[in-house]
Amino acid sequence: MRFSAYKTLCLATAYILIMKKLLLALILFSCFSLSLAQTAKITPGDNLVTEGIPQIPASLAEDVSRYTSGRAANILGWHPARSEMLIATHFCNTVQVHQVKFPGASRRQLTFFNDNVSEGVSYEPQKGDYFIFNKDTGGDQNYQIYRYDFTTGNVTLLTDGKSKNSPGVWSKSGNLMAYGSTRRNGNDVDLYLMNPTTPKSDRMLLELEGGGWEVADWSPDDRKILLVENISANESYLWLVDVARGEKSLLTPKNQAEKVFYGDGKFSQDGKGVYVTSDRASEFKRLAFIEIATQRFTPLTDKINWDVEDFEPSPAGHLLAFVVNENGVTKLHLLDTDTRKERPFNNLPTGYVFGIGWHKNGTELAFNLDSARSPQDIYSLDTKTGKVTRWTNSETGGINTENFVEPEQIRWKSFDDRVITGFLYRPPARFTGKRPVIIDIHGGPEAQFQPYYMGRYNYYLNELGIVLIFPNIRGSSGFGKTFLKLDNGLLREDAYKDIGALLEWIETRPELDANRVMVTGASYGGYMTLVAATRYANRIRCAVDIVGPSNLVTFLENTAGYRKDLRRVEYGDDRDPDIRTFLEGIAPINNVSKIVKPLFVIQGKNDPIVPLSESEQMVAAARKNGAPVWYLMANDEGHGFFKKSNSDFQFYATVLFIKEYLLN
Repeated sequence: MRFSAYKTLCLATAYILIMKKLLLALILFSCFSLSLAQTAKITPGDNLVTEGIPQIPASLAEDVSRYTSGRAANILGWHPARSEMLIATHFCNTVQVHQVKFPGASRRQLTFFNDNVSEGVSYEPQKGDYFIFNKDTGGDQNYQIYRYDFTTGNVTLLTDGKSKNSPGVWSKSGNLMAYGSTRRNGNDVDLYLMNPTTPKSDRMLLELEGGGWEVADWSPDDRKILLVENISANESYLWLVDVARGEKSLLTPKNQAEKVFYGDGKFSQDGKGVYVTSDRASEFKRLAFIEIATQRFTPLTDKINWDVEDFEPSPAGHLLAFVVNENGVTKLHLLDTDTRKERPFNNLPTGYVFGIGWHKNGTELAFNLDSARSPQDIYSLDTKTGKVTRWTNSETGGINTENFVEPEQIRWKSFDDRVITGFLYRPPARFTGKRPVIIDIHGGPEAQFQPYYMGRYNYYLNELGIVLIFPNIRGSSGFGKTFLKLDNGLLREDAYKDIGALLEWIETRPELDANRVMVTGASYGGYMTLVAATRYANRIRCAVDIVGPSNLVTFLENTAGYRKDLRRVEYGDDRDPDIRTFLEGIAPINNVSKIVKPLFVIQGKNDPIVPLSESEQMVAAARKNGAPVWYLMANDEGHGFFKKSNSDFQFYATVLFIKEYLLN
């Protein structure tokens, strides 16, 4: 059983929820660690490089302090024998593993590192004497696997300390753990086995080609391992590995006329089949069952015309919990696997549901839930009685969130008459007149903005009176596979035009100030921010780019080797002369002379996804235009700022930038 706040449906989109992850990290913090000098200014840490950023007054930090003092909780795993759990939260600078022994109990911190610990955490599945976890260094995403022993509190490194290793998946006996690693050459993800109590038992079971391999599950008899081979967000395959022989065989067909996506798979209790999410013969990702002997594919959620995002069979196999993304709103469902009919329940709180996982008793189902008015917390559902129990109550910095605004869905037509949607958050009614706007574009590109607790962004709404718009432009997931592919390769510019159409829509709204619009985003959203800064400079006031590529060609050349093939399917193969010419032509760095409005660029030095060079070249080029260019770089971060001290300074600087260039 695996739990992760940041789990995605395939490695090709392992970071498509970067905006969710960034915002979650911003509300997971409770300590204030920046230096406030006697001269009433904020001094950045020695790890931060700041260029062009004015001195930040201490009064600004005090003004926003309630919005930077919240916290959240994320379920990591149930204890195999007792009704207690491991969670991710923190009291200071980084997210760490904590133990919660009963609902409402205090959070006992178990790990103490300078880097976040929230990935790949799971109890040893029989006695729970220890747990394993993944941790990188300084955001480099070269995750190592560690063992934490409860009796001693000792932490033992289990992998080589250099490669990128995926979260371990336990065998049903609990004696072995299967995981993927780039250890052999840094690019391909091979399959490894290990007994975590004996690190020397670590061995490669199967050499694989490509960076998109993911361990999904073990068969009930531990004789087979289910692997997912991810080619892109639209194409993946399932393989069965014979553990004794170290050989793999294809479970799902290849070379189909239409590319098919198969998500995370789970064996049925009898081992005769596999539950899976797939868009096979469907516009949306349905829950389905594949019989291993015949490879017969049977959809289980035909009547639901939305994506099934996550699922988990109960230990006995008679119930299956799954989460459906209904137009951006997530809903939890229960399926009786014997009758293949849904079991209704009606007392679940409204909110964004994810991270589902069963206790070994087969009755309690844990999940994370947040909403516009409540930060992320952990709940459990007793599937026999229908009782919902809240395990954690996270802080909100002393702010009464009952009056926080609920988002509304908006629609606008793009250049080809296709309707594009997004979510709009309005400030309180006391802010009158035309309101300034921040457009925040998600990453991926295959992500989807879904309403959840906004954390620090509530400051923009409640204190600055800014309208927030989160568009789901073409290429976003959750709207069917046709929509998902509308920005691939040579269609890239069509997604740009969706933002242009949104800017035109803003001009038609009497309550919105089209003369005060800022564009921002992280990862691919950062790239789209730079696109907007070059293409729509006459319609925006300023832009904030967070870890965004400035040229998809140099990005593809320099991103981590295990990611190159996955991204080339999405953006186009830069090794093809015609595609390379196209990508160079639309690159923000090659249109940088059009950036004439203030720009703020934020980057982590150790980012393996979007290398530091992408931001450095953009900053250097943009400065030649004469417009203000602010630059913030953290030496101890990667794809986003996740340490509180760093994210605090980023937030203060962003607020100062907004006040200076958007509101003035």
